[in-house]
Amino acid sequence: QVPLVESGGGSVQAGGSLTLSCIATGYTFCMGWFRQAPGKKREAISCIDWSDEKIYYEDFIQGRFTLSRGIADNTLNLQMNSLKPEETAMYYCAADPTGWARLVSSGPCGVSTKWPDWGQGTQVTVSS
Repeated sequence: QVPLVESGGGSVQAGGSLTLSCIATGYTFCMGWFRQAPGKKREAISCIDWSDEKIYYEDFIQGRFTLSRGIADNTLNLQMNSLKPEETAMYYCAADPTGWARLVSSGPCGVSTKWPDWGQGTQVTVSS
């Protein structure tokens, strides 16, 4: 299991921005960000395949979020702009040491149940 440490959550007004960061303290083939609102399924946001550093976004992002690698190895940042109140959720960093999670399920980053390693999550609250 790859330990993951997230940071950067907080409270922001609608239309505001936040940047989340995640550090994986071990080898991982893919990393990604997911979120889960109360009463809803955990959904993918964006992910990166480290083998070619190709980045994938779910359709609902519509250019508002940007995934990027940090300065240190296995560091992933998610810049979120134009946040909406309905995006209030717990945001989780995930890692997959095989790269299969993204390929064996639907969507650019696959489904959360296929990703094996998870951080503790960081809360993002967007007020109207």
